[in-house]
Amino acid sequence: MAKQSAPRELGQIAPKLVEVTDDVLFGDVWERVELSPRDRSLVTVSVLAALYRSEQLPYHLGVALENGLTVEELSEAITHLAFYAGWPNAMTAISQLKKIADERAA
Repeated sequence: MAKQSAPRELGQIAPKLVEVTDDVLFGDVWERVELSPRDRSLVTVSVLAALYRSEQLPYHLGVALENGLTVEELSEAITHLAFYAGWPNAMTAISQLKKIADERAA
């Protein structure tokens, strides 16, 4: 997987946020060996879905697929979290996963 980074256009308004995102989050935390990128993606997608962070979720669903998770595994994780994080959160996440899966299949 290519190294992740914050959107460059955000640097115009929040250069420090972009810097720490790139250097600390993606340059350090995501690179730690204690969890695989696949596992980090599963955790990240689950938390974003549970907290209804629908703006960040599509990007991280794509990263999760690139990191080796399957659509079926992501679907199962989202179904599981529906009972803990709420039905609307899960339905939004699964709709976003379907859109990404459909785009990649086309």
